Amino acid sequence: MSRFYAEVQGGRSVASRQGHPSTGIWGHIRGWNCGVKVCGSVLEEEDTDVFYVYVTTGSGGGFSDRLVGKVRLVDGRVYWIPVSD
Repeated sequence: MSRFYAEVQGGRSVASRQGHPSTGIWGHIRGWNCGVKVCGSVLEEEDTDVFYVYVTTGSGGGFSDRLVGKVRLVDGRVYWIPVSD
């Protein structure tokens, strides 16, 4: 069984991918000028999942991806933790 599972749908059917603790998982949803990338991995010291969210310049390229926050479990609750500039 996979630790991570992703789905995406565009103009055709749903596509899915699996990830494991050793590989993690990531996806980049984008237009020409902007997008978001989400990368999932395991915090080994806590054996919990963490997802990093980045803003991107989309297919057009430009600046490097900018980390805007992360989603993780803290004391049994899921939190959005923004990254300050």
